[in-house]
Amino acid sequence: MDDSMNKVFLLGNLTTDPELKTTNGGAPVCMFRIETSRSYRSGDAERTEVALIDVTVFGKNAETVARYMTKGSRLLVEGRLKIDQWQTKDDPPQDRSKLIVIGEIIKFAGASPAHAQRQGDGRW
Repeated sequence: MDDSMNKVFLLGNLTTDPELKTTNGGAPVCMFRIETSRSYRSGDAERTEVALIDVTVFGKNAETVARYMTKGSRLLVEGRLKIDQWQTKDDPPQDRSKLIVIGEIIKFAGASPAHAQRQGDGRW
């Protein structure tokens, strides 16, 4: 039995509109960045720490996020961490890596800003 776990929960807002593409096999894939923050006290000062996290979702979730979410939309993302690794085309090539979240369950945590603007009342 594996005694490790790779699970992430994020609640935040999209920083840009989601980007929908397809894999070479034709499966939908959607990429977006979510902003999360936490507030804390440091001495007498109130501080805010902001994190910008890249998220990738596949399949039906990818299509749903791309269709209904826009910049500013609030999402709850449940997923796992993945390290993307590649080499640059520099001479000499350099190894690069980036930690991303693979979103497995996506929950809308508020009305889409575009939809709220059309409806005027913020409801779906």
